[in-house]
Amino acid sequence: MMSKIVRTITNILYSSILIFGFYIIMHGHLTPGGGFQGGAVVASGIALVLIAYGYDTVKSWMKKSNLSVLESIGALGFIGIAFLGIGTTFFYNFLANSGGLFGDPTVIGINPGNLDTSGVLPLMNWAVGLKVLAGLGSVVLLMAYGIRKGDEE
Repeated sequence: MMSKIVRTITNILYSSILIFGFYIIMHGHLTPGGGFQGGAVVASGIALVLIAYGYDTVKSWMKKSNLSVLESIGALGFIGIAFLGIGTTFFYNFLANSGGLFGDPTVIGINPGNLDTSGVLPLMNWAVGLKVLAGLGSVVLLMAYGIRKGDEE
């Protein structure tokens, strides 16, 4: 476990890292980024908390939110959305220009930043983001466990 200063700075930065990671996931169809990049940012927040608080503390917190369940939800969500358009083609953007959620007509030219013009892309970004943050978070935890186990020997 690190010093009180490191833990205090981690407490301040962690929420900003999460917000920024989810921002990257949500705006991936309008700006550079998306599910993978945003998931990696959120997983880096998990790594920061792991460094500040230590493996045992983070592992006890993570038991409440099982990362393998989040990873499975992300994978099933991605494949499920892909299959919803199967009446036309696999990965068909069935929400685009439908008028519903994420279905506003796309403007000709430069998009002014409307989030609801992309169809299924934000939903797929969220699914990939969940899968990546859970997968990379698990990798970081496993590496920390390996380091901790090596120190005991």
